[in-house]
Amino acid sequence: MSTDAPPPREFELNLRGGFAPGALEGLGDSAFDDVPSHEPIDVGDLEGDPAIAFRRTLGMFATDVTVLTTRVGDQVHGMTANAFMSVSLRPPLVLISLDRRARMCGMLHEGSTYGVSVLAQGQAALPDRFAGRAKDGIEPEWAVIRDTPLVEGALAHFVARVVRSYWGGDHSLFLGHVEYARYGEGQPLLFHGGRYERMLGDPDLFSRLPPELLDQILLRGHEVNYAAGATIMARGEMSDTMMLVKEGSVSVERPGRALSLGVGSLIGEIEVLDPGLGRTATITAETDATCIVVTRSELLEGFAEDPKAAIALLEILASRFREQ
Repeated sequence: MSTDAPPPREFELNLRGGFAPGALEGLGDSAFDDVPSHEPIDVGDLEGDPAIAFRRTLGMFATDVTVLTTRVGDQVHGMTANAFMSVSLRPPLVLISLDRRARMCGMLHEGSTYGVSVLAQGQAALPDRFAGRAKDGIEPEWAVIRDTPLVEGALAHFVARVVRSYWGGDHSLFLGHVEYARYGEGQPLLFHGGRYERMLGDPDLFSRLPPELLDQILLRGHEVNYAAGATIMARGEMSDTMMLVKEGSVSVERPGRALSLGVGSLIGEIEVLDPGLGRTATITAETDATCIVVTRSELLEGFAEDPKAAIALLEILASRFREQ
């Protein structure tokens, strides 16, 4: 569970639209259980307040961003949170963790329901809106399922009924039996290191260049043959080359993902531009394969002789930022 998240700010909305009066004022108070005594945390060679170091260490764990909701009468109560996890498939169980100072924490009890909306990449403005920090005009739309509000357009939705609650230090844990679940297409909004992030797909940079410009770059390269099963690139290795698959096919393996690429595919597009962090994938020859290899120095020489290719690449990079 990552706790390096925005403070547990809550919202209260009328289902007919608009924030309820006083909805964003101070959080409700609740008594804290006695916390068992414990030894100060060891944070190794990190300097400063150990509590801050612990929080920042937890922030290295990337999580989805969710909106947790429950309904009381005609009002929607909820908060943004990244402390959500799956627990069991049979029976279907999920778990949320709420700051004990949060008003919503006092509203949940065994038998009540809560909704979880997993936000998509294009919904980064919603958490700020719920915390009262966004510009005017950004209003969530709701779908009410099993009498529980869910954020329209979210990547995934859950409605769960609380079956158990547990003490969790300065948080309370609510185990929910899932009564409704659905998902859509898209990429999740991520939270890492104290800020929102997004997932990137395959680089698809040089392959979007006009053919005549790409051909000029590839003409500077040289051919290398690989036997079936040979490793062409190893994840993490330091290298600054890009390759075009001229003959055969290759297998690309990243954590949690694998795919096969054939003739005409480009590999190593990111590393030839930024070799500092090493290869992002392990690539092996599925069959005997021939690749055209272009080094970073050859690429830069080509850009110097014909700046049009460099400008076209910058335009492609700019378009990818606009897509965010």
